[in-house]
Amino acid sequence: MNMNNENYELLGLSEGASEEEINEAYERLKAKYDKEKWEDGEVGTNAARMLTKLNAAYREIMEEMREQKRAGENPFETIRAAIKAGDISKAQSLLDEFNERSAEWHYLQSVVFYKKNWMNESKKQLEIAMQMDPANQKYRDDYQKLSARADYKTQTGGAPHIDPDPVADDGQMGGNECINMCNACICMNCLCNCMYCCR
Repeated sequence: MNMNNENYELLGLSEGASEEEINEAYERLKAKYDKEKWEDGEVGTNAARMLTKLNAAYREIMEEMREQKRAGENPFETIRAAIKAGDISKAQSLLDEFNERSAEWHYLQSVVFYKKNWMNESKKQLEIAMQMDPANQKYRDDYQKLSARADYKTQTGGAPHIDPDPVADDGQMGGNECINMCNACICMNCLCNCMYCCR
């Protein structure tokens, strides 16, 4: 009998039980042993021992279920969804969990840094992604946009800039960069004209 079967049997369940069934069985048995452990003699001792085993079995089962759930997901899509929702801290937390860091990992780390307005760090991560996957056109396109933005900010002395929506549909950074710059110029032009007319 493997350890997994023993864990389920301890809960009075068989493998394949739902998460709801596992939680219900755990809570029921936990309440039972919590009450019995205060009794004298062998009953109390046995209840305390069973409570320890029960807690360990429940933790192992739930951890295995979490791993199965993670295996069924595309972690990069989860990170993209977090960025698109504006939850940058969650995206960073998910990135930090990776042990192996691929070109796409570095690309997404670059996007997270971009959203934090850390341009130098973003550029470095994108350069690593390009080195690891030089044939990826998306990385090269976004690197050009990032460089153009850095040049623009240098020339304008770090003028305020409106960022595009988090992770555009094509997954690239700064997809609306030119539109934003044009809109800013038009607004400034109108403002200057108004000030001149009002003198």
